[in-house]
Amino acid sequence: MLAHGRTLCHLSGVTSPPAIHAQGLRLSLGDGEAAVEILRGIDLIVPSGQTLALLGPSGSGKSSLMALLTGLERATSGALTVAGADFAALDEDALAYARRGRIGIVLQAFHLLPTMTAQENVATPLELAGEPDAWERAEAELRAVGLGHRLTHYPAQLSGGEQQRVAIARALAPRPPLVFADEPTGNLDAATGESIVELLFARRAETGATLVIITHDNALAEHCDRVVTLSDGRIVSDTGLVAAHSTVETNAPA
Repeated sequence: MLAHGRTLCHLSGVTSPPAIHAQGLRLSLGDGEAAVEILRGIDLIVPSGQTLALLGPSGSGKSSLMALLTGLERATSGALTVAGADFAALDEDALAYARRGRIGIVLQAFHLLPTMTAQENVATPLELAGEPDAWERAEAELRAVGLGHRLTHYPAQLSGGEQQRVAIARALAPRPPLVFADEPTGNLDAATGESIVELLFARRAETGATLVIITHDNALAEHCDRVVTLSDGRIVSDTGLVAAHSTVETNAPA
């Protein structure tokens, strides 16, 4: 399904470095015999500009993988480069600095500060990052998601869909090359959720960012260029590899 303007450039060879390059990622919790292996050797290359779904049920490892890819957790072993930064070689302070400007995150729970207006929720992280035009950029991003008339409203005065639009604006305002969305429609009704999906993909197309969606919802995953399915801490299927194999077979000499 080539929804939302799927591109196949990543199958024919692109010179730009990948947005994500993971090799042999493992994550274990606990020590010794009590250790529990959460991720069991993840190999993943995500070309810049691709839309990717990490699909799987609860306990599959998809949320843990997101935590590693966003630098919120450190892998037990393996190599990981994200948006040009060697995450495996960085300490926690350096990881926090590397995330700034590189990664935007949209969560199922909107995580808006209740005492701040919509514009303040978007502008404050920009101000803390030293952006001189934080307020102007926040207003522009809120207008881009259809909330130009809600700049001075507080989260309690906004619907669930409007709160998620603020969260999307906050994630995209720093203009990161890589955006993660973790179950972005999980707290919304079906109609509102679909409108949020359309908005998220439209804004991604306008900015050119790489988008990674973490979900258990097959219908949401089908909006993406590529679907990587996880089970028991392993990748068990990857439509990108299937498509690449099909392309090679199609182009092979008779």
